[in-house]
Amino acid sequence: MTSVALYKQNGNKNGNLNLNDAIFSVKPNNNVEFEAVVMQRASQRQGTSAVKNRSAVRGGGKKPWRQKGTGRARQGSIRAPQWRGGGIVFGPTPRSYGYHLPKKVSRLAVKSALSEKVANGDLVVVDALDFKAPKTKDFEAVLDGLKIASEKTLVVLEDGNQNAALSARNLTNVNVISAKGVNTLDVLLNNKVVITKAALSQVEEVLA
Repeated sequence: MTSVALYKQNGNKNGNLNLNDAIFSVKPNNNVEFEAVVMQRASQRQGTSAVKNRSAVRGGGKKPWRQKGTGRARQGSIRAPQWRGGGIVFGPTPRSYGYHLPKKVSRLAVKSALSEKVANGDLVVVDALDFKAPKTKDFEAVLDGLKIASEKTLVVLEDGNQNAALSARNLTNVNVISAKGVNTLDVLLNNKVVITKAALSQVEEVLA
């Protein structure tokens, strides 16, 4: 069974903690991780680009000239696509680029990313992160104690730990998410993952 060091909030070691091998000892699968990252990136796209088709362009209600007898090609509107200032054919319209991978694939990608962090010694488990009030300086002290203050860090918190979340959110090198929101992209983008013992249990429940 895989185990990692368990730390106190002040950075002192507090024994070891056994991890669920089905989640944290998975053989890394780069293909699945890639598919998950592409899916998340696509879902983040705004998809707000748009053009006006001939029905949306102002004007063009009158037929420019009569149908026959002029020697020119028949035209029905000066806002048809072949006219300057006319509507655009097959242009982009507002749309969502998001899509979903099968649950098994998404979960495997997260497990693979977390397993890589464990294998590389980049998963840091803390007993708890308790703050009496939101204070960025206190959270900086925690990172200093864990000797990861200079690292780009993902902090995973259990539900309801607002003081810790508010204390960390102003730090430029720290990203905060809930245990139920753990995802492949965030895990891979950060050098270190700091997770509380309570949040670790919630992650295991979600990915089990």
